[in-house]
Amino acid sequence: MRISARADYAVRAVLELAVRQGGGDPVKAESIAAVQDIPHKFLEGILGDLRRGGIVDSRRGGGGGYRLARDPAAITVADVIRTVDGPIVSVRGERPTGLTYTGSAQPLLPVWIALRANVRRILEGVTIADIAADALPAPVKELSEEPAAWENP
Repeated sequence: MRISARADYAVRAVLELAVRQGGGDPVKAESIAAVQDIPHKFLEGILGDLRRGGIVDSRRGGGGGYRLARDPAAITVADVIRTVDGPIVSVRGERPTGLTYTGSAQPLLPVWIALRANVRRILEGVTIADIAADALPAPVKELSEEPAAWENP
């Protein structure tokens, strides 16, 4: 599974808005781009998708910018990724539950379904508020601390 640059940038932008939420003023895209080292034009497109998806609100004008449309505790990482990239796990562009295999490949389908279920469990179980508070759920923290987590076999 790969996390696209678009999804990574979207989560970082939403996180940046969450940590600045207390200020009350909308945050300019230029500011998010600079702090998170995201190409500004690319970020504008991402923020447009996030606005259309109900994750952020925007205001035009001199005092304009972006802010979260919902409480950060009500926005999961999965919500953000789905908004900018679509389904979280697919095989050849299809959801695993829509696939059929025959013959010796039949046992492969449950592998793809289990993969999707586990990825969803993690991404739907972590909110933007969790990340902003550096308070990841225990199962996520435990998995990330496994010695072999980032090793290539």
